[in-house]
Amino acid sequence: MSGFDVHEHRHALKQLRDTGDTSLWENRRAVACPACEEPFDRLFTTRRSATRFPENDGARFCLVRDGDAIHVFRH
Repeated sequence: MSGFDVHEHRHALKQLRDTGDTSLWENRRAVACPACEEPFDRLFTTRRSATRFPENDGARFCLVRDGDAIHVFRH
């Protein structure tokens, strides 16, 4: 497993939300998740030390820590 650079994949992602500390992205071109190598639907990135996630629809997700950020890939 390796890190994930959002800017490297920016051409394939659509930014849905950005608060400065967190961002939410939609995967438009089937970019592979660095944890499981399968395409993901959404990407949530945070630099906060603690974050609360709302209830989800039961979709599986992968976590990747990269430097000062944590990336949550929802499949």
